[in-house]
Amino acid sequence: MKHKSIISTAAAVAIFTISIFETAVAQKSLKKETIEKSMIKALEWQEAHPIFAIAPTDWTEGAYYTGVARAHKATKDQIYMAALKNQAYNNNWQTYTRLHHADDIAISYSYLYIDMNDGRPNFVDLNPTKKFIDAHLFEDDRFKQGKDKSEMGQTILWWWCDALFMAPPVLNLYAKHTKQPKYLDEMHKFYMQTYKQLYDKEERLFARDMRFVWKGTDKDSKEPNGKKVFWSRGNGWVISGLALILDDMPKDYEHRPFYENLFKELSARILELQPKDGLWRTSLLSPESYNHGEVSGSGFHTFALAWGVNNGLLDKAKYTPAIKKAWAALAACQHEDGRVGWVQNIGAFPEPATYDSWQNFGTGAFLLAGSEVLKLQK
Repeated sequence: MKHKSIISTAAAVAIFTISIFETAVAQKSLKKETIEKSMIKALEWQEAHPIFAIAPTDWTEGAYYTGVARAHKATKDQIYMAALKNQAYNNNWQTYTRLHHADDIAISYSYLYIDMNDGRPNFVDLNPTKKFIDAHLFEDDRFKQGKDKSEMGQTILWWWCDALFMAPPVLNLYAKHTKQPKYLDEMHKFYMQTYKQLYDKEERLFARDMRFVWKGTDKDSKEPNGKKVFWSRGNGWVISGLALILDDMPKDYEHRPFYENLFKELSARILELQPKDGLWRTSLLSPESYNHGEVSGSGFHTFALAWGVNNGLLDKAKYTPAIKKAWAALAACQHEDGRVGWVQNIGAFPEPATYDSWQNFGTGAFLLAGSEVLKLQK
């Protein structure tokens, strides 16, 4: 009995020591200088390892450089602006080619940010962005006409929830920058179409597309545990897009209360679904399906929640502990060389990630999260 007691005491001491060590590591990760160093390491690694799905102007690069833009906004470190200007110049300020696909305007967030913050006249060419936006919003296309009856719901312009990150923040920022509110009104019109089609008011989450809208006994629309399928990154796209929209939307805009209320509703649900270790699983209602944290969705959630606290929309006492826990977990997923791991690869529904899996949009989510967690320290 005495021998067992000694072993039990040693085990307890070991667990206590590990707990103290983990707490110390977490506290260090939340220091301002540590966050800034982690962000720069992530940027430098990603710039040295370029990757994109289709082209340097595609949605993956758009999401990544949106994170770079927000990192510059938070820190004013010129290393971020240099990266922004280099890619924009090399892209010749172009969008990607599909004028009625929201993904292909995401890159213009970085162009607009440069034009609004660099201070040099006649450096930025926004003509390609204007051409895309005008075609995207005002030219007839098959989605607006409802002629394509695909299973994913391609009868509206933004038929998948990811689109709410790709296009609306750009349109909102363009309206602000050019002082043309008609673009904001058009953004709202198409946003409402997506909201009405994909938002599940019962679960307070967005389906990725119509394949995952609840159909009663349809097995394809359910997880193995019988729950509905709600993708972490998909909802991350939406909630982080909302934060970006609200950041630039006029305070007196007539529809702003809708966006604020939706943001608060989503934030409360995301908070409820946060696992104890801080990182959200790829399947929000079936975390046991892939029982490990995933960085891209978690990064977007962390950014949005921190933005909400920093801008007075979310209760500081309630949300800050969850945000700090999430950032500490995100920081632990960064490799020593700066690479951000545990990122689910390109997809359209919950799938696993690994220690070594990475994507540029995962780095973008990491930078977005860091840009707002930094402000919690003030």
